[in-house]
Amino acid sequence: MTASGKPWTIIVGSGPSGLLLGLMLAKKGVSVHILEASAELDDSPRAAYYGPPAAYVLRRAGVIDDIRAEGFDPSVTSWRKLDGTFLAGLDNSYLHDYPDRIACLPLAQLDQLLYRHAVAQPTLTVSFNHKVVDIGQDAEKAWVDVETSEGPKRLEATYVVGCDGASSVVRRCLYGKEFPGYTWDKQIVATNVAYPFEKYGYDDANFFIHPEHWHMVARLTKNDDGSGWWRVSYGEINGLSREELVARQPMKFEAMLPGHPKPSEYSLAAISPYKIHQRIVDKMRVGRFMLAADAAHLNNPFGGLGLTGGLTDVGGLYDCLIGVYEGKADESILDKYSEMRRQRFKIVTDPISTENIKRLYDQDPDKALENDDFLKLLKSMENDREKQVDFMKGPMALWYDFTQHYKTSEGKTTGSKNNIVSNVEQIPAVGVDG
Repeated sequence: MTASGKPWTIIVGSGPSGLLLGLMLAKKGVSVHILEASAELDDSPRAAYYGPPAAYVLRRAGVIDDIRAEGFDPSVTSWRKLDGTFLAGLDNSYLHDYPDRIACLPLAQLDQLLYRHAVAQPTLTVSFNHKVVDIGQDAEKAWVDVETSEGPKRLEATYVVGCDGASSVVRRCLYGKEFPGYTWDKQIVATNVAYPFEKYGYDDANFFIHPEHWHMVARLTKNDDGSGWWRVSYGEINGLSREELVARQPMKFEAMLPGHPKPSEYSLAAISPYKIHQRIVDKMRVGRFMLAADAAHLNNPFGGLGLTGGLTDVGGLYDCLIGVYEGKADESILDKYSEMRRQRFKIVTDPISTENIKRLYDQDPDKALENDDFLKLLKSMENDREKQVDFMKGPMALWYDFTQHYKTSEGKTTGSKNNIVSNVEQIPAVGVDG
């Protein structure tokens, strides 16, 4: 069946990318229908850090102040040996007056925050228990076939955007199982844990170099006394089942964490093993269908470029769609969206995230400061605030200003964020995605 009152845009997926895109479009009066297969928003342990280009998009959406109020601004990011020895780091507090500095808020809380803002818009609707099973399009419209508690429906719109994550149904309908790239021969286990890391001198984000027990510890919440929840994500042996990975968690914590704690000495709120990938679709636009964020590309989580890159996709796609909606751009700008977001993934996200994870397990930690160009660069900037500030703005290379392709200058955003950093060592980690 066909729904009456056809929206201009259907967005599949109520994660942060789908809600953010819907919010931004609805604020301009665009009719938006967001479809979510599940009965509620996802609350699994996921990313928490939003790098400068993501913060820029969230600021444009009018939610960054709420994010900072509910979360916090991280300070030092460091790289260490397993015994806690500090090797090198960056002081994010130097960016305290930069509006697009890194922000931290657990993704489940961001989803709730974006949802509250989104459903307050009169032209936006979110429908849960709406599972997309097939798609189609013609010269005038696109549609999705949906399973609901009321039976099957066909919903139509001028454009459909797949923001439905790593297992995207929209992507699979467009491309089948084909998803160019590769899967790493390692697994990641993401956990949320309460443990007094501050007692051991840990910074807000800590990356540990070790051939077996490589991992990351990053603060998720910060109470007045400095305590709170932390994300611990660590590498594991490939090929183990979920049950085997969960059973190994106490051993891994005892080996990795300061004080070698037993399970009774920490509180484990969540544990989520998963495989990691480096993949991107051949095109992020197929006619009236667009893909964004994890539905379009995947990368390993170390450095936080997956979530940051995905929200940056959304900011760019918003500029393209609103340009078409308002008559400032023709539909060819949607091809430019596909071209430039794929380019940013290939020359920024993919190589840098690859170096980020290999840095943790693929070198001798005792020789890292001698051999690792990235760590040597950080060490050289140790006492130079100005250089650190410029360096920490490096992730803005993920941004691309699509308004430069509008037919007129009206409505263009600033075009100052188009510089590409040619050397992968020139962009710092912003956190971790999972």
